[in-house]
Amino acid sequence: MLQSMPSLSELPGEIKRKQFIKALRRLGFVIDESGGNGSHYKAFWPTTHKSITIPSHLPKQVLKYVLKEIEACSDHTWENIREKL
Repeated sequence: MLQSMPSLSELPGEIKRKQFIKALRRLGFVIDESGGNGSHYKAFWPTTHKSITIPSHLPKQVLKYVLKEIEACSDHTWENIREKL
């Protein structure tokens, strides 16, 4: 079942990074809080050995970009993440 990316209107205004990171951990991501640049974190997906950068602030536009990267490396969608928030 292929789902499309949510539109900006379907995303929350801004999500707390701490809450977002918890959801990613519940889905199986490994989080490196010291691996990013400055205040950024790295989220590592063990199956594909790919990582993405999670910035300190996640407004809609940034969240949409991060979700696109998450889906590309792990096949997890916004629906999966939202269920874990």
